Amino acid sequence: MGSINSSKPILPFSHSPLLLHSLVSLSLSLSLSLSQIYLHFQKIQSFSSFSFTMQTFPPPPPPPLLLLLPLSLFLLSNLLVPVTSNSEGDALYALRRSVKDPNNVLQSWDPTLVDPCTWFHVTCDSANHVTRLDLGNAKLSGNLVPELGNLEHLQYLELYMNELVGPIPKEIGRLKSLISLDLYHNNLTASIPSSLKNLHNLNFLRLNGNKLSGRIPRQLTKLGNLKIIDVSDNDLCGTIPTSGSFSKFSEESFKNNPRLEGPELMGFVRYENGGTC
Repeated sequence: MGSINSSKPILPFSHSPLLLHSLVSLSLSLSLSLSQIYLHFQKIQSFSSFSFTMQTFPPPPPPPLLLLLPLSLFLLSNLLVPVTSNSEGDALYALRRSVKDPNNVLQSWDPTLVDPCTWFHVTCDSANHVTRLDLGNAKLSGNLVPELGNLEHLQYLELYMNELVGPIPKEIGRLKSLISLDLYHNNLTASIPSSLKNLHNLNFLRLNGNKLSGRIPRQLTKLGNLKIIDVSDNDLCGTIPTSGSFSKFSEESFKNNPRLEGPELMGFVRYENGGTC
């Protein structure tokens, strides 16, 4: 949280070796240009023999190139400072553009701020990385965006009890630090993305009360830290995985899916990975 202040505008680029190389080249060019301008000015002084000022006060020596270089690098370094925070701010602002917000809960999400850590409903760690997004029961409608996958330090994604539609972006599977994924009681459709298998730190997966269809990805049984899963009240089909972490979940986690056939019996029921039923 915190008060909203004016700061540097968000810059539209990402940090990369190519960008750094370009900035250093630009810095060298700037330093050379400053030296050339000064030398040109000194030549003009030498031809102005009738100038009292020129005769009385000898010109200072031209600034060495190595002294100009740190100055220009310092000026250009300001372009690199907010890169990490800006990529996270860009991701969150993409979500804001994608949803309707009748209660203006996202009003503080100002893209001209240096990072999103001053925005309401956003929590950051001491390094100004976004770690939590709390937008449950905010009456938001619209689609989730793939840019959410750029919040690489996110631990809690709380978007439950809204009116979100469309699929769950597969890019959410890139959130390797995610502990809790709560998207329950929305109107999300399509299948559960198998990319969620990459969320090895996930403890809580609650997708109940949507319109999800297709099979439960068997790859999710490899999520060893999963403590709670709830995919009830959807339109899932096929059989319920029972291996791995799923062996400890009761049928309550899967109830009210009319096309779901029941627990998988290893050796007796053929289980298809993903896809439609």
